[in-house]
Amino acid sequence: MKADFSFFATRRFLPLFGTQFLGAFNDNMLKTAIVVLISFHGLTLAGMPPEQLVNLAAGIFILPFFLFSASAGKLSERFDKARIARLIKLAEIAIMLLAGAGFMWQSAGLLLSSLFMMGTHSAFFGPMKYSVLPQYLREGELVGGTGLIEMGTFLAILLGQLLGSVFTHNGSLLIIGALLLTALLGFFSSTAMPAVAPGAPQLKLSWNFLADSVDLVGQAWRIHDVRCSILGISWFWLMGAVYTTQLPTFTRLHLGGDADVYTLLLALFSIGIGLGSVMCAKLSHGKLQLGIVLLGSVGMTVFGGDLALGAMPHHQGALATLTEFLARASSWRSIVDVTLLGFFGGFFTVPLYTWLQTGSPDEFRSQAVAANNIINGFYMVAAAIGSALMLKWFDSISMLLLAVALLNVLATAHLAWRAPVIWRQRFSWIAPLFGGNA
Repeated sequence: MKADFSFFATRRFLPLFGTQFLGAFNDNMLKTAIVVLISFHGLTLAGMPPEQLVNLAAGIFILPFFLFSASAGKLSERFDKARIARLIKLAEIAIMLLAGAGFMWQSAGLLLSSLFMMGTHSAFFGPMKYSVLPQYLREGELVGGTGLIEMGTFLAILLGQLLGSVFTHNGSLLIIGALLLTALLGFFSSTAMPAVAPGAPQLKLSWNFLADSVDLVGQAWRIHDVRCSILGISWFWLMGAVYTTQLPTFTRLHLGGDADVYTLLLALFSIGIGLGSVMCAKLSHGKLQLGIVLLGSVGMTVFGGDLALGAMPHHQGALATLTEFLARASSWRSIVDVTLLGFFGGFFTVPLYTWLQTGSPDEFRSQAVAANNIINGFYMVAAAIGSALMLKWFDSISMLLLAVALLNVLATAHLAWRAPVIWRQRFSWIAPLFGGNA
């Protein structure tokens, strides 16, 4: 069975892809714009210093994933997912109007409120986007569809971060217009999504968010395939949180590059994940190949570790411009490492997201994705705490990145121990490349 992407332009996939892409783009454009205002344009709240306000903004965005993911999963099972998508996108337009007022009046309170609401928007959209894929796509298309969604998400994140910074530096009207236009396009894209039957129309909804979250994670943990896929996906997000959070400071302190160098490395990391996601789908030949997770893990450890080892000392002297950085032969080692780290991250995550979808009962799929989002959030919080402790002990971002690369070996070994099928399928993806059977 060959993997192809002929379904991409069909109504079964393209409206969902466009809606997801535009939502991720708007998320990151809004977050970046607010951070830029705090860091470079003096936006403040109650006299808080910029570094504290930036951390508060990050916490405000992620809080809804803890609060509302369980309710979002139930809602997605209870009603037509395409209808839910349209309602969420209508809400996004209202959120961007609020954010526009915040940018116009330079109001930190309004902007942080809109950020919380956008986090809520994403918490409700997340379970829907993955759980609807098996309803839209055929069995042989699911891996490819997941790979394309992953590619689109990371490219949207990259573009949102870049344009959010550029637009904000050029006045409030530009960023307000971009946010509103993107929200409108997202809504129109969602109107083309085909209706789907609810997975569990009799499911009862509840206002007890905390109890629902605890109960949901407990239910997900009792399903072997769901539990194992969540463990792997959450570890990936922990690693991703460490690398993306530390990359700006690592670029300055260890690689000796300026902000343009950081932008290049962030772009290469995101593009690497996108290319790796699509290549993983191609190598899978339309089938779930969990053995590719091991290939992805090896690549992340090798290139993540080499990135750290290649820049152990702190940089001395002036920061290099992008042209100066590219002219240094030693810089290309870091460039290749960052790109391939992202590339093999795509190999690691696509099979696990596909497994989460196929390993969930039809009536529980949205809730399984919601449980995954909750656990992802805990892992990202653990990444922040662990990074702070490591940096306090060693005062070296390179040591932190090396530790994460080495811990990836243990995390993958634990995953393979929990799910022996990953080890059994370690070579099964190779045979189809030469015309054999998987």
